[in-house]
Amino acid sequence: MYFWEDLLEECNKALMDFDPNSEGIQRRQLFDDIRFMESDAGWSIPLGRIRHGRKVFYRYEDLSFSISNQPLNDSEAEQIKSALQIFSRFSGTPQFEWVNEMIPMLESKFGLIERKSEIISFESNIDLKGLHFLTPLFNAIVNERVLLVKYKDFKSSEPYEITFHPYYLKQYNNRWFVFGLNANNQVPNWNLALDRIESLSETAQKYKQSETDWQEYFFDLVGVTRPENGDLQEIILKFSPEVAPYVITKPIHPSQKHKNDPTGLEVKIKVIPNFELERLILSFGEQVKVISPQDFKERISQRLKLAGRLY
Repeated sequence: MYFWEDLLEECNKALMDFDPNSEGIQRRQLFDDIRFMESDAGWSIPLGRIRHGRKVFYRYEDLSFSISNQPLNDSEAEQIKSALQIFSRFSGTPQFEWVNEMIPMLESKFGLIERKSEIISFESNIDLKGLHFLTPLFNAIVNERVLLVKYKDFKSSEPYEITFHPYYLKQYNNRWFVFGLNANNQVPNWNLALDRIESLSETAQKYKQSETDWQEYFFDLVGVTRPENGDLQEIILKFSPEVAPYVITKPIHPSQKHKNDPTGLEVKIKVIPNFELERLILSFGEQVKVISPQDFKERISQRLKLAGRLY
């Protein structure tokens, strides 16, 4: 049973968690917000006022109700439609390819197109650990906050803490990674997987700016791992005719150049070889062969031999 005093306490507790310097709100603001939530401009919440002795407590009349499950009201829908119209002008423009995916996703997500059943699905892993850290990390980057991160990598038996200056978020293979300065060892491009973070909190330390052009940093990579002292190399691969159309329409790297003939597809890419590239090449199995460089060819060959021993 939440009386108005309890609601006020919970609101102020949440505000203090968000901003320790917040002075909170008073009773008048609480009731103003409740009236807004009950209005058509808000969420039209079905709020019950139930007398208990001389006092009244509040709860949803429908206990399963949540504003998170409410569709957009007309005003919100019109605002999003207007925003989508602006975004649609960028569709097809270089560097705005993401708009082509975002527009139908938003239209479907927010119910701006009425359908009896869903007609589009986007690849995502809703069960992936660590997704709840995405928003606080994003905010820490935008607001230039230094974090204390409790982290447990795959090799460590126990979690450990690092002081971290976050700079860049990147998604690869349905996992999220954050890059930044590890103040403990002064590595400016330290990589943390969000699903291995156990907790994080802001500190009062001064934030150090990044000098890295992150778009440039990742251009020579497949994935997110940049080997220490790794050199840019030209990798030549030969794909079978069966997978050639797939590799042509979905290049394995932006630098890809290819030459197709009846014997297969020769592909050249300029990248820094890393674990993710190896895993990508291995995923094609017997339908790809590494032509050069020799050391990379031998590495893939060795991994295939080790895999073969399992059978």
